[in-house]
Amino acid sequence: VMVEALVKAQEEMGKICATIDEIVSEIGKEKAELISDEEKAVAQRVKELEERIYASRKAQIQAIVEKKGRLEEHTGLEEMQAEIVAEFNESVAEEDQTAEGEIYSAVYNLTKRVAREMIIQDRVRPDGRKTDEIRQIWCEVDVFPRTHGSAMFKRGATQAVTVTTLGDPSKSMLIESINGEEDRFYFHQYNMPPYASGEAGRFVGPGRREIGHGALAERALRPMIPLQSEFPYTVQVVSEILSSNGSTSQASVCGSTLSLMAAGVPIKRPVAGIAMGLMSDGETFVVLSDIQGLEDHVGDMDFKVAGTEEGITAIQMDIKLKGIPRSVLEEALEQARAGRMHIMGEMMKAISEPRTSISQYAPKVKQLTIPQDRIGELIGPGGKMIKSIIEQTGAEISVDENKEQGVGLVNISSEDQDKIDAAYTFISNMMRTVSVGEEFDGTVTRVESYGAFVEYLPQREGLVHVSAMS
Repeated sequence: VMVEALVKAQEEMGKICATIDEIVSEIGKEKAELISDEEKAVAQRVKELEERIYASRKAQIQAIVEKKGRLEEHTGLEEMQAEIVAEFNESVAEEDQTAEGEIYSAVYNLTKRVAREMIIQDRVRPDGRKTDEIRQIWCEVDVFPRTHGSAMFKRGATQAVTVTTLGDPSKSMLIESINGEEDRFYFHQYNMPPYASGEAGRFVGPGRREIGHGALAERALRPMIPLQSEFPYTVQVVSEILSSNGSTSQASVCGSTLSLMAAGVPIKRPVAGIAMGLMSDGETFVVLSDIQGLEDHVGDMDFKVAGTEEGITAIQMDIKLKGIPRSVLEEALEQARAGRMHIMGEMMKAISEPRTSISQYAPKVKQLTIPQDRIGELIGPGGKMIKSIIEQTGAEISVDENKEQGVGLVNISSEDQDKIDAAYTFISNMMRTVSVGEEFDGTVTRVESYGAFVEYLPQREGLVHVSAMS
């Protein structure tokens, strides 16, 4: 189904592209030349250097690429560059010496070229894995004792810790969009500090990358999050990337699943994610499972696929080629499914299903439904009634209208169960339908010559006539 959807989308985009081409043919302008003659000359010299170095040091460069793939601290790259600089400039006059920057550029290009050749021609990945092999996975839940839910997910050198926090429905995120206002009760945030990729930098607000990765992980899990009527909580999930070596967004997906289940959120099914890669020389296509940073950098595709055992919940593709054949797309999706199932199996060893109870530190929430036409009665003029109940019971109360079901959802929350029970009893009695024959203990509110007025339920009273008194 997913492949058919992508093929159909491509057909429709083709029509748009054809229209754009018509516009270009009619009013298009010649492209400006933005590369100077000097820059062209430098590029040509670097290309010539590449061929000279490749001929004499291919094996040495391959060894460096393999060490990079295994994340060895010392790869020997700097020593080789120094040797090449000395070798090229040893017997020439100073004015004829090759610039170090050009040699470094040539070596950098060659590491990419050799890594691609290893995979396309020899089917050997830099870290020694097979094309469909997943890196070692390690999972753990309850990493932090005081949070409502937490989990660690590590795949190779990519490591993410995810924390789930539960709040009452009043803590929802208000979204104002082109469609109007809506309350969002589930949201995911992604943070990747500079140290995760071995850099030193400032801790600033979320950038384009953080927002995009957070949105992808949120989208992957959203279909599995229970409805408010099933689980009346606001659910906030935060993923912190501790170490990055490829596909941190999909590590966030896996970590979020574990964290949500540890927090007792009854998700419908667990979700796992994987990043697929592709290397191609135009004729041969090699699909790679679980790409690491180096393969993402030198490869032609970063195809992230997240989903459950039953299907895909989110995909995102970054591609450097002009296009890929349908057969390659099908192969990538099928290989991704097999990889997801392997990752899912490792995740289930840490926690196999959502816990049946939430953390003792999480707020307690109880929900009841009332008729839609009685919401105003519960709120009262200017909120007078609901404020009075909150004041009397000490519980937090919020009311949401569910137009589809034609009811009002009343959420009562507090850390004290007795306060929740008091508010629940008060509202239940207030909304109760009374039948003839029921008996109540009531409070006499007023006595008249013809009888007594008795409050038998909150805000509801009736007259006991003198003729009915014993």
